[in-house]
Amino acid sequence: MRQVAQCIGRVVRSKSDYGIMVLADKRYVRMDKRSKLPQWILGCLDESSINLDTAMGVSVAKHFLRQLAQPISREDQIGVALLSEADVEEMNRKSAAAKGYEMDTTL
Repeated sequence: MRQVAQCIGRVVRSKSDYGIMVLADKRYVRMDKRSKLPQWILGCLDESSINLDTAMGVSVAKHFLRQLAQPISREDQIGVALLSEADVEEMNRKSAAAKGYEMDTTL
């Protein structure tokens, strides 16, 4: 059960993360096996999501993802980047230097 908890922990890394982990093994239907999972996992399990067939599991997953999806407007995305303009220019200079080109910086 420790490996199961580790795998689930790789999906959910922080309080703001969310993800879906499917435990597709009939051992997890049994309470004596499920009770060996850590408390933070047990707190996320409810009886209505245990022992589902494939179609119902997909339906539950779709509902979960739609419920957590956050709409992002185009205006909210403008100007947001992981790299600054200076970072991009530096990466371009390094790339050009590695290829033996000289960058024109007079733009």
